[in-house]
Amino acid sequence: MKLSGTVQYRDLEGGVWVLKADDGRTYQLAGGDRKIKKDGQRISAEGSIQRDAVTTAMVGPVFHVSSYTLES
Repeated sequence: MKLSGTVQYRDLEGGVWVLKADDGRTYQLAGGDRKIKKDGQRISAEGSIQRDAVTTAMVGPVFHVSSYTLES
């Protein structure tokens, strides 16, 4: 699955990083590395939805990033 959007930090349950995707949905980020965890950073990412994941933040489906590119 490919997604593009803006990375955002949400101060919930100790803090959580999300991707506000161009499709209007919000995904909780997993995987990737520290370079994508910058509030306001635009990325294009490939990965998969972890349908069996349960989180306390409950901000949206968990998107596990396998690769990404930073956008300007």
